[in-house]
Amino acid sequence: MSQDLFGEPVDETVRAERGGTLSWAGNGQQPLAVRLRPRTLDEIVGQDHLLTPGSPLRRLAAGEPGSVFLWGPPGVGKTTIAAVVSRSTNRRFVEISAVTAGVKDVRAELDTAKRELARGNPTVLFVDEVHRFSKAQQDVLLPAVENRLVTLIAATTENPSFSVISPLLSRSLLLTLKPLTDEGVGALLDRALTDDRGLRTPDGGPYALAADARAALLQMAGGDARRALTYLEEAAAGATARGGDTIDLPALEQAVDRAAVRYDRAGDQHYDVISAFIKSIRGSDVQAALHYLARMLEAGEDPRFVARRLIISASEDIGMAQSSVLQTCVAAAQAVQLIGMPEARITLAHATVACAMAPKSNAAYLGVARALEDIRTGKGRSVPPHLRDAHYQGAAALGHGKGYLYAHDAPHSVARQQYLPDDLVDAEYYTPTRNGAEAALADRLAVLEELLGKHRPRASQG
Repeated sequence: MSQDLFGEPVDETVRAERGGTLSWAGNGQQPLAVRLRPRTLDEIVGQDHLLTPGSPLRRLAAGEPGSVFLWGPPGVGKTTIAAVVSRSTNRRFVEISAVTAGVKDVRAELDTAKRELARGNPTVLFVDEVHRFSKAQQDVLLPAVENRLVTLIAATTENPSFSVISPLLSRSLLLTLKPLTDEGVGALLDRALTDDRGLRTPDGGPYALAADARAALLQMAGGDARRALTYLEEAAAGATARGGDTIDLPALEQAVDRAAVRYDRAGDQHYDVISAFIKSIRGSDVQAALHYLARMLEAGEDPRFVARRLIISASEDIGMAQSSVLQTCVAAAQAVQLIGMPEARITLAHATVACAMAPKSNAAYLGVARALEDIRTGKGRSVPPHLRDAHYQGAAALGHGKGYLYAHDAPHSVARQQYLPDDLVDAEYYTPTRNGAEAALADRLAVLEELLGKHRPRASQG
């Protein structure tokens, strides 16, 4: 008789049938991340929004039947939550992975769960990486969920709305887990250094974690608790091998087999690196842009922040010279939200290369800046009467709309009339460059302004 994840006696013959990463808890060589798994919901870090009184997780842990999908990035506690819910009511815990389980395996587990339920033993079925299940495999789960044969807890790093069949999703609750903050990961590091289940030196004493090593570890973890604890455990082993009990930066760097990235997300390096990233794109140096992108991502920068800056760059520095790049960056930002890291690095690289290699123009950016400057200095009198709203009663008596020329009735659909206020009639805001697609726009603008009666030389940016 061995012990389970929480130190309880387990019949090994039953355990062997179930499989799964949590099931073989009798292994005496459990990694730190497994030893420190929370035993109660209150020990879970970083998901307070899911743990309020009366929340779905609280109700599941209290024995209320139901099924949930846990959606969130790696290392935030999806598997742990499933195990805690199972333990809280002494229900059978069965874990299957969508990577290795087929339809036959799923059916077998559900048949066992049905027999156990008849004996008064309800089952919590944890399906890891459920987004990898085929439609046929998900269809097998549907009757069991609908009839509450099992309490299904399914974990995924991808948006279930795109990877899970609608009937299954509609019969379950979708709970979104947040990435762990540095404070959350830091709390777990402290627990690893002080908890009885945590790290101990060969003589049973505690390890010390140097401040610079702690800061680097938080950056390397990128909000992933499992990664942070794995690195910490390896660094502790390295410190012991060198005859010490302090986990310093060299020990950490050696443990993860790479140098700690010199990047402080809350300090000067954060602003310096993103500045270098944007300026490299503006300067069309694609190699440098990819370097700074990799530097930010490796240090754990929020990929959504990078995506937002790419959208700004596409409008500010590329603009009408290749306006389709803005669409690429918006799509990249949406993809980052859908797939998360680490796959999102590919999408961000796609957008970065597109921005860096595109022809550049800041003409639209400068145009709106000039217009705003006029507004802020008090320019811009009343809207010309013929352009004012003429659809309400009494507008005609005020002369609103009188003399307005409908553009589609004019040659080339360009009606020659005054559009700007009187004091800005000769204002010029947008001056297109001759770069990329904007060169054709410069020619078109010249024709349009001639049709509008604006005969003036136009400065052209090279």
